[in-house]
Amino acid sequence: MAAVAAKYDEIKKRGAEVLAISTDTVFSHQIFCETEPLMKGVKYLLGSDPTGEVSRKYGVYIEEAGIARRGRFIINPDGVIVAEEVLNPPVGRNVNELLRQLDAWKYVYEHPDEACPANWRPGKKTLKPGPDITGKVGEVITIDEILS
Repeated sequence: MAAVAAKYDEIKKRGAEVLAISTDTVFSHQIFCETEPLMKGVKYLLGSDPTGEVSRKYGVYIEEAGIARRGRFIINPDGVIVAEEVLNPPVGRNVNELLRQLDAWKYVYEHPDEACPANWRPGKKTLKPGPDITGKVGEVITIDEILS
């Protein structure tokens, strides 16, 4: 959550919004933000889901423990979940990968006839999916281009 808070302005520049929801209470969120130095000045919304209702709808609720896995969902302007990452509690997410995916999803939303290959970043080569490229992607983009 602190990494997202630190990159919040970059997320907003991409036209995205952040809503962090946990099974913790509103009070525990308040205390966490007031006492955790890394959360000072957090600008995004924190939601409380103490009954797990929202967590269940997103498929991240752990019934036996009464907590939610760490999930990240990218929802496009049409309200469609286009990407998700769900991790068990001991491992955190990569905010730089979130930024990369936001760039890629924004690009393909604006260019629906194109696809972003692995590791794509703005300015890098995209693909035009179709039968003519099947089995020939390596002729359009090299592994060095993908990994650079």
